[in-house]
Amino acid sequence: MKKLLIFTVLLSLGILFGSGCTRSDSSDSEAEEKIPVEVTTVQLGDVVQSLSYNGDIKAEYEVKVFSKIPDRIEKFFVDESDIVKKGAPIAKILATTIEQGVRQAEAILIAAQAQEANLRVEYDRALRLSRENAMSQQQFDAIKTQYESVQAQEEQAQAALASAKSQLNDALVTAPITGIVGKRYYDAGDMANPADPLVTIVQMDRVKIEFDATEVDLGRLSVGQPAAITVKAYPDQLFTGKVDKISPVLDPTTRMAEVEVIVDNPDRKLMPGMYAQVEVTTGTISNVMVVPRYAAIENTTMESVNGDDQVVKNYFVFVVDSNIAVQKKLDVSYVNHKSLAVKSGIKVGDQLVTEGQNNLRDGMPVSVVK
Repeated sequence: MKKLLIFTVLLSLGILFGSGCTRSDSSDSEAEEKIPVEVTTVQLGDVVQSLSYNGDIKAEYEVKVFSKIPDRIEKFFVDESDIVKKGAPIAKILATTIEQGVRQAEAILIAAQAQEANLRVEYDRALRLSRENAMSQQQFDAIKTQYESVQAQEEQAQAALASAKSQLNDALVTAPITGIVGKRYYDAGDMANPADPLVTIVQMDRVKIEFDATEVDLGRLSVGQPAAITVKAYPDQLFTGKVDKISPVLDPTTRMAEVEVIVDNPDRKLMPGMYAQVEVTTGTISNVMVVPRYAAIENTTMESVNGDDQVVKNYFVFVVDSNIAVQKKLDVSYVNHKSLAVKSGIKVGDQLVTEGQNNLRDGMPVSVVK
């Protein structure tokens, strides 16, 4: 009987001890289940509205320089990357045939001038005799016609000489604008073809970026809007420009219009041929609740809108209330690559979860670490 009493007491103590340990372990488990999160306070701010495009960089002005003479290139005065002034020599084209033509035209003009001088004396004499009635009108008219014919021949010779000299001047190809030689297509000794350019001259103090905008985007674009440009060559540098031109017509095939952005390029870092990303600022939404896009959870679903099935993108966030994560669905008015402009779903002052939200479910306990 005494042994049974001792066993019962020990069994009771064991149950109580085991129960105490279970409650302690459960409490520790609950403490460990709190998810650590980082939060920020929801505030009012501004959200920039923008449109993003890609395009190739081009020189603002690019001129192809041609030779008018189909002959051998005697000499090049410039090479690629050289800076040239307007009127500076680019290349000298061999023009032996044209030089011979100039000398021949000069000789013809000298002969015509000599003949005109001789007939002028005869014409003056005939004019004097005609006035004195010492020469018949028929004789005078014949001399006058001959003299006028020689004058016309002289003018024709002068025009032929001027044309020959102009062609000879074309043998020296000059720069039509001030700029940089972007490309040279020939070497000295090559045969110039009037259909192909000798060089390309570009002006790079400003560059342009051309891209196509959709019919929907055209309603938000206007000349003068600021644009931010980035290129892979300078990933940490932001270049600024503005919308300079918007095509008044759309391509009937693509239903898109060409848009041109002009960018100042004083250091000439932006080079023709580079691939650029362009972000055009179209407006700003002010005094709105701003949520960082990385804090939102995006969910795309197929929903019925006015009887039609449409793809709808919903945005959710978590806010912390008394160390409990509460999921909120946002009513979003605008989204860019950085922020969401929120109309409702949260309120100013809410503790918005910015890190750890992907590990949460509605109602889970959390631990704010920042």
